Amino acid sequence: MNNPFHIRLAVVYHSGYGHTAKQAQAVARGADAAGHVDVTLVPVEEADQHWDLLAQADAIIFGAPTYMGSASAQFKVFMDATSRTVFAKGGLWRDKVAAGFTNSAARSGDKLHTLQQLAIFAAQHGMHWVNLGLPPGHNNSKSTEEALNRHGFFLGAAAQSNADEGPDVVPPPADLLTAEHLGKRVATVARQLLAGRAAVA
Repeated sequence: MNNPFHIRLAVVYHSGYGHTAKQAQAVARGADAAGHVDVTLVPVEEADQHWDLLAQADAIIFGAPTYMGSASAQFKVFMDATSRTVFAKGGLWRDKVAAGFTNSAARSGDKLHTLQQLAIFAAQHGMHWVNLGLPPGHNNSKSTEEALNRHGFFLGAAAQSNADEGPDVVPPPADLLTAEHLGKRVATVARQLLAGRAAVA
């Protein structure tokens, strides 16, 4: 635990029907695959139990379903709560690494707006936003639905879950693998940042 390159990472998310929870679990798997990472999944309903953990985390990845063109109301309650628990206490999340993911039933569903909302939220806390780091995966006649980043988002990881299918079926494997990629990328960037800080200390 005293290894300066050991990463503490939290995935804070809301899931109304289980689909975004499945995406959050994939993000956590990806982060864990980076090695030497302590990953904690934090449903927003349990956020009050984890403020200290979040203050100590090196990276926080935010996830919310896109409902009616923005992050769910439950996730927004969490966002608003940070004004007194994080922001007003001296900017406890400043210089942490951040990233985001979202899920909706529609192909677009205005998921970009939710990712922008999460990125601005992170910026308000002085965090370093990490993008998805993947090219569009399904944008030509030879590509398939099995490609990573099949929806072509850049700001974060986006998943699509048919409204008439449960989390035992969707999001599909490509979207979950995309979420895993995001988790591993964030853990890697957080480790690079810690190493850089140690080098210049």
